[in-house]
Amino acid sequence: MTNICIHGHFYQPPRENPWTGEIELQDSAKPYHDWNERIYHECYKANAEAEIIDDKGETVSVVNNYEMLNFNFGPTLLAWIQTKHPETYKKIIEADKKSIELHNGHGNAIAMCYNHMIMPLANLNDKITQVKWGVSDFRFHFGREPEGIWLPETACNDETVEVLISEGIKYIILDTSQAAFIRKIGESAWQDVNTGSIDPKMPYRRYSEFHKNLYIDIFFYDGPVSKSVAFDDVLVSSQNLLNKIHSASDRTIATPENAGTKGSAETEQLIGVATDGETFGHHKKHAERTLAFFMKSLVPQNRLKVVNFGEYLAEHQPEYEVRIKPGDGGEGTSWSCFHGVKRWKEDCGCGGGDGWIQQWRKPLRESLDWLRDQMIIIYENIGSIFFTDVWKARNNYINLLLEPSLENKSNYFEQNAVRSFDENEKLIALKLLEMQRYSMLMYTSCGWFFSEISGLETVKILEYASRAMELVRDVTGIELEEEFKDRLAEAKSNIPKYKTGKGVYMKLVKPHRPASFESGEKNRN
Repeated sequence: MTNICIHGHFYQPPRENPWTGEIELQDSAKPYHDWNERIYHECYKANAEAEIIDDKGETVSVVNNYEMLNFNFGPTLLAWIQTKHPETYKKIIEADKKSIELHNGHGNAIAMCYNHMIMPLANLNDKITQVKWGVSDFRFHFGREPEGIWLPETACNDETVEVLISEGIKYIILDTSQAAFIRKIGESAWQDVNTGSIDPKMPYRRYSEFHKNLYIDIFFYDGPVSKSVAFDDVLVSSQNLLNKIHSASDRTIATPENAGTKGSAETEQLIGVATDGETFGHHKKHAERTLAFFMKSLVPQNRLKVVNFGEYLAEHQPEYEVRIKPGDGGEGTSWSCFHGVKRWKEDCGCGGGDGWIQQWRKPLRESLDWLRDQMIIIYENIGSIFFTDVWKARNNYINLLLEPSLENKSNYFEQNAVRSFDENEKLIALKLLEMQRYSMLMYTSCGWFFSEISGLETVKILEYASRAMELVRDVTGIELEEEFKDRLAEAKSNIPKYKTGKGVYMKLVKPHRPASFESGEKNRN
């Protein structure tokens, strides 16, 4: 039996102005107001209402693709859909509930680290908060515990794995290129799979280095099929997709026992596919229709079985354990950078083009790291006046973000505060927590992904940094902005009118700040 599981990673970076909470007009997204709206109509809504069209161009049925996909939604994106498009939000949630019934108690939806931070490059406290917030957000929306979690860009290293294990995550999804060694559980000899030769048709177990009885399981998605779905013409027709699945099920299964032998299509195996969810409708027009017809018609006709990863794992416990590649300096690997995770920290060549360089990536990250570390000192020193445990208080803050009622606010302070506070004191404490929220939002991975520091995504993370510095000033009177701008001056822009990251900050970030911020700055000068 050939089981198939297609995972869609549905995500957009947070686009809200940090001072207004609203998404501003984005001309590049025309005819829509902004990119969230454009991709919503082309993809998120389209997959909830995927049409199956007959030869005459008539709609013969409408399918909710989320009922058949293993999927995750970025927490900030799902919150936006819930607010702006509640009917589609409802269909997403209902699809997960239906999938639980169809897959023996295992839902299609999994969690995601909160704001698409590159986990191996995060400090330990941020790793922990990102997972805790992602799990809490999932629980809030889907009403159950997640079995798996999506790692942004599948970026992973050993410390990230240990955090996931400690938080009780059952499984993650990685690229085959991220595996290093495998061995039969209970045996001593390791087999080298650094060349990507690991068999992706079964799950693997990764034991904790510190607690030998604890572990997380890993699915390695089928690279050739996934890349064809994302970048080739496979989604032009459902038959193309079927052919690609069949070709995968016939490839050699490389395990220590049968290395060099031909795999049989009758063998119990899993063809796992993973791609950006936006592939279905946004990157590839009407691909949601291809997916719907494939799942509803071609799968049952061709002796295939649709599963989700949680269901498959429950029925097929790993027989092999795995070691993942450490990456340079132990910083891990990812699915979208040939150099590990360098795309988010230096000019490695990934994402380049048209003669543009990404030299700005390194000083941008170093500037944000400096700012983050300054805010850690402030948060720990001032936060200890308010909270019994400052990092536990930050981890718990997600509950107040999700349900900001007066009752929940009162409960939050009862559980985390060192004593009773008046409203002004509570406001100071909340500003500290907001400062920490923005200190994580400013690491949203999209800020480094593309070619130029003045791009929409990078400007947005600089806005989040600016908002965090404003909160620092409000609470402590400490000014961090001048040094931050001077550090950004080391980040060279490809566009002459900006010159550096400092120019981008002055021309594209400061104009978005409210008048109150600017007037306060003038008074200080």
